[in-house]
Amino acid sequence: MSASIGAVVVKDPSLHLKPFTGFRNNNTPYSSTYSLLLDKRINPFTSSASPASIRAVSTPVKKEASAAETKRSKVEIFKEQSNYIRYPLNEELLTDAPNINEAATQLIKFHGSYQQYDRDERGGRSYSFMLRTKNPCGKVSNQLYLAMDDLADQFGIGTLRLTTRQTFQLHGVIKKNLKTVMSTIIKNMGSTLGACGDLNRNVLAPAAPYVRKDYLFAQETADNIAALLTPQSGFYYDMWVDGEQFMTAEPPEVVKARNDNSHGTNFPDSAEPIYGTQFLPRKFKIAVTVPTDNSVDLFTNDIGVVVVTDDNGDPQGFNIYVGGGMGRTHRVETTFPRLAEPLGYVPKEDILYAVKAIVVTQRENGRRDDRRYSRMKYLIDSWGIEKFRSVVEQYYGKKFESPRELPEWEFKSYLGWDEQGDGRLFCGLHVDSGRVKGVAKKTLREVIEKYNLNVRITPNQNIVLCDIRPSWKRPITVALAQSGLLPPTYVDPLNITAMACPALPLCPLAITEAERGIPDLLKRVRSVFEKVGLPYNESIVVRVTGCPNGCARPYMAELGLVGDGPNSYQIWLGGTPAQTSLARTFMNKVKIQDLEKVFEPLFYSWRLKRKSKESFGDFTNRVGFEKLEEIVGKWEGVPKSSSRYYLKLFTDKETYEAVDALARVENKSAHQLAIEVIRNYAASQQNGKSQ
Repeated sequence: MSASIGAVVVKDPSLHLKPFTGFRNNNTPYSSTYSLLLDKRINPFTSSASPASIRAVSTPVKKEASAAETKRSKVEIFKEQSNYIRYPLNEELLTDAPNINEAATQLIKFHGSYQQYDRDERGGRSYSFMLRTKNPCGKVSNQLYLAMDDLADQFGIGTLRLTTRQTFQLHGVIKKNLKTVMSTIIKNMGSTLGACGDLNRNVLAPAAPYVRKDYLFAQETADNIAALLTPQSGFYYDMWVDGEQFMTAEPPEVVKARNDNSHGTNFPDSAEPIYGTQFLPRKFKIAVTVPTDNSVDLFTNDIGVVVVTDDNGDPQGFNIYVGGGMGRTHRVETTFPRLAEPLGYVPKEDILYAVKAIVVTQRENGRRDDRRYSRMKYLIDSWGIEKFRSVVEQYYGKKFESPRELPEWEFKSYLGWDEQGDGRLFCGLHVDSGRVKGVAKKTLREVIEKYNLNVRITPNQNIVLCDIRPSWKRPITVALAQSGLLPPTYVDPLNITAMACPALPLCPLAITEAERGIPDLLKRVRSVFEKVGLPYNESIVVRVTGCPNGCARPYMAELGLVGDGPNSYQIWLGGTPAQTSLARTFMNKVKIQDLEKVFEPLFYSWRLKRKSKESFGDFTNRVGFEKLEEIVGKWEGVPKSSSRYYLKLFTDKETYEAVDALARVENKSAHQLAIEVIRNYAASQQNGKSQ
């Protein structure tokens, strides 16, 4: 038998390499040179092998690694011994136990699932699995939406969750039902492949279904990048549909870019030409958008891609940004959130090759010894952008051009009604924390099914109903409003931009509440606004996470709350409404009952000392944290004369309780609802007079 491994040909009639090409010695770092231990009796599921060592070169050889560099995390060994993410997960799924072992728990992430248990329960653990779909651009077909809605009721906890990466999360699936649920998603043209794990995650793009050249091109590019970086070794379909393939035909430019090895990016003859057996050091995130539209939180991604057009609106190429990431660890200052920075510009026909070169640079050089430092942001922070660009250019085979100048960024929610540009409409609906449940879930299903609508999920945990005929607008509006899915003018502005991660009770990393706590937190922020005299139409970007991993991107918020202890939060300030500025830690260990002691002086000072139309985030950055700490420290309460917008609306308990009961249905305070009623009444009277 003659087996070609990279640039080396191995001749030995007793070798059987095909299923395991690319395995490397546990003592060799994953770098430009890979070691493969081979003998007549290789067991791919153990780390033991006889000493015959053969190098498989896929890229230029680096100098030998030092002993310190050879250390690898446990997850790296699990991946190496897994036969491309199969073993021992395939065996663990067949046992009667409600859970799976440590190695399988890591591997199932690549299949789009996390093992969880209900932390509210006392005594034994009730294990279940969260499934996350992969929907480039947030696109969800009518068929897939209805299937996911059914699965949530039949096998989940009765709710669907819209994520900050434009996907669904389905919670509460028990192990014995995993294959049924997974196969149902696949057979309804969905996927969970790569939604979690050490590989490229869901590729973001603006959710608005505009029929415009730049938006269509951004979405097409996101689809192609997602296809380029999809695993090829078949482990997903082997596991869940017994090897049956449901993949759609790929554009020829994607296949060509994946197979191209002109600059040493690929593992020749490998089942995973881009990923190899080890995949990436950690998760990898990509977003594509058009100028001005920062609905995707562009700068929080490992790679940000922006369409550049000519004066006629025709796409010409892309600006590329690299090195964003949100995760960090409390009290470990060497971990930090980071914004992506400009790498350069590429013509439109080169985008797949440029993205592949960046991914391979991270694959070859990202740390694999300590997962806290394995994201690409740490590689760029260590090297600097110039060295990083130089290495990427070796894999790309060209020099990057200078980035093109772009207009300023804006956050776009795409809530409410708008025209697609093809004679049809779309309707963006706000969903608190992305949790689709109860009457709203039932009504959404009825509307989507009745009108055969496709939908899109936004990076802000909301949903867009697409392809609506103008004649359907009124009946759809009425049906949605009756279920509490109101037009954005009837939603508190604070809720429009707020986000929270699921946190407790199912996330094993959560330190404190986020999704379950944010409704009350937003009411408290609104109450403080009213107390210090800020008008109802005033808003700030509030994001809450139960731990420092940053799943709801709190480090981009104007007010970020990050769980750092039981009922305790770090307070982050300094993000901006357009999500172009990184927040910073303002205070640590603030107990939940003491938040108003911080909010009041900050919001009062903002109202009193802000410049014209200055956002809260810009105000905190301009004034500086030292001065703000002084203001909070000396705070003695809001002067009575300051609450000029605050009206005492309730003179008797019965009226208050009646209004409060109505307000709770819409997740508002009694005061908020009463103010809205008064405002709407005043507006209608004014309109009547003007007519």
